[in-house]
Amino acid sequence: MKTLIIEDEVMAAQSLQKLLGEVSPGVEVAAVLQSVEESVEWFEENEMPDLAFVDIHLADGSAFAIFEKVDITCPVIFTTAYDEYALKAFEVNSIAYLLKPISKKDLRVAMTKYKSVVTSRNQMLRFLTQIDANKKVYRHCFLMPERDKLVPIPVDDVAFAYIDSKTVKMVTFGHKVYIMNIPMDEMMEQVDPRMFYRANRQFMVARNAIKDISIWFGSKLCINLTVEVPEKIIVSKAKVSEFKQWLLS
Repeated sequence: MKTLIIEDEVMAAQSLQKLLGEVSPGVEVAAVLQSVEESVEWFEENEMPDLAFVDIHLADGSAFAIFEKVDITCPVIFTTAYDEYALKAFEVNSIAYLLKPISKKDLRVAMTKYKSVVTSRNQMLRFLTQIDANKKVYRHCFLMPERDKLVPIPVDDVAFAYIDSKTVKMVTFGHKVYIMNIPMDEMMEQVDPRMFYRANRQFMVARNAIKDISIWFGSKLCINLTVEVPEKIIVSKAKVSEFKQWLLS
């Protein structure tokens, strides 16, 4: 773990380094800086440390000037002999505010808080990474043969697909019919389930193609599309609830 110390009092900087060695032996002090100008230059030329200890009053001005010039993303522990800047300190990445002279007890509490913050941040990053990894990417088009060419057919242009004599056919809003070389089940896995629904074993319909729904006998439904279909698209009684939920989602 690399930390940075911004402190213009040599004795105070040395004391903090000594206390850090006692409280967190694994901490490596990357640099000890004494001014706003020197600190800004260091942040511009080096990788962000894991943690920064920052004295508010520096030789050439307030340490808050550093934050106005550099985007500091690491956690910050402010050190000062005054307590009137506590509120302003927490407007930046401050996780603790230590009053001088710094005691070992207060430093230990601050470092414990730092570890807690880092642990929470890492857990959130792992969670977001897992969500991103699990996020499925769906097709945005199908590449279909047409005469002596391959033509990309946007998924948004697909009105429905159906099985005709064991052959899957895809129909666009422009009434073009394409023969698919994949089973219907596989086609359903490749499109966004929010936009397409498997009405029955034979038909897959696009949400944007649905004109209205007729009440059918036996508590079934009949889906009417904005394009012509080879036969009625019937939703079984067992799937009515699921279909309605999909349509309303």
